[in-house]
Amino acid sequence: MVKKVLKFGGTSVGTIERIQHVANIIKKEHTAGNKVIAVVSAMAGKTNELVKLSNEISEEFNKRELDVLLSSGEQVTCALLSGALIKLNLKAKSWLNWQIPILTDGEHTNSRIINMHIEKINKFLDDKGIVIIPGFQGISKNGDVTTIGRGGSDATAVAVAKIFNADKCEIYTDVDGVYSTDPNKIPVAKKIDKISYDEMLELSSLGAKVMQPSAVQTAMMYDIPLEVRSTFTERKGTKIFSEENIDYSKSVTGVAYSKDDAKITITGVEDRPGVAANIFEPLSKAQINVDMVIQNISSDAKTTDITFTVKRDDIFKTKEILNKSNKIHYKDIIQNDKVAKVSIVGAGMVSTPGVTYRMFRALSDEKINILAISTSEIKLSVIIDESNILKAIKKLHTTFDLD
Repeated sequence: MVKKVLKFGGTSVGTIERIQHVANIIKKEHTAGNKVIAVVSAMAGKTNELVKLSNEISEEFNKRELDVLLSSGEQVTCALLSGALIKLNLKAKSWLNWQIPILTDGEHTNSRIINMHIEKINKFLDDKGIVIIPGFQGISKNGDVTTIGRGGSDATAVAVAKIFNADKCEIYTDVDGVYSTDPNKIPVAKKIDKISYDEMLELSSLGAKVMQPSAVQTAMMYDIPLEVRSTFTERKGTKIFSEENIDYSKSVTGVAYSKDDAKITITGVEDRPGVAANIFEPLSKAQINVDMVIQNISSDAKTTDITFTVKRDDIFKTKEILNKSNKIHYKDIIQNDKVAKVSIVGAGMVSTPGVTYRMFRALSDEKINILAISTSEIKLSVIIDESNILKAIKKLHTTFDLD
């Protein structure tokens, strides 16, 4: 008998018909003799609808009450799915975050799961029951409902798999698995059968929306095998596990992109020790994530231009912080929010020479100018003009034999 955690995203439970379809998937697993814990998201669009309601009250809606509001979406799904399973004559029960409880730590709207009580649920599983748990949420040591960030149902599923010592964790979504790039943009994109945690972590961090990065990171830390598969087809999905189990025949596994970046350049900054720290320390304290950083020293070695990227939503806040700072002196701040980040990812890049050259040559051939560069062992990212993003993805996908 295998213990499985099955996670169903918002599109998988977006309608009553889809919830009934999910109930049949669970029934099939249960009939096969498996112990099933299902982790569910809110129905597609429900969380956005709740956020909109809060904004109608106030754009500065209280974060504690926002968590109470947003967590209700998964509660609805839990009840509907449990009801659908009971109608199929199965023993099923929904367990809300405070009933388990799912214990969390950290701030409202951005907490993390630290533990769960397992005895009651394990007993229910032993009695041939099916357990339905809400994703995305928990309860703090003070008894407050908390949420763990958008897309947090993935993180809940991986945490459940770890804490309940599950044999498998399967992420059900509206695609067949992880693709070499966005199949909606590039129809010749290929499904990846097997991918390492490291590669999946990079792809998800760089814009691939199949899985939440923190969920991949937790799975990697505790060596929990994952599989991403479709709710709507019987096809095999993508297996995600440790690197030693992957056969790397290609240097590049996938091409990712994101369109929510912005580039900021501070010109004429005095070139002396501690200047970069003075720029980035207040941004860090304001929870602004800085990605790529480029520094150009002037010919007289007295001033420097510092370019970096942040999320597009953080531009105004970033400029406000820099303008208020009395620790840095500069000539001007230039912003560009019409940029995009394109990345190639592949564990095989480590042992394959020439990958960087091939990427830059491919973009050059398409007359695409590179505005910023960031690298790691298995990732190479560039910032380009947003209007060139589709052209860049197509060219790189072909260049690295991913079509």
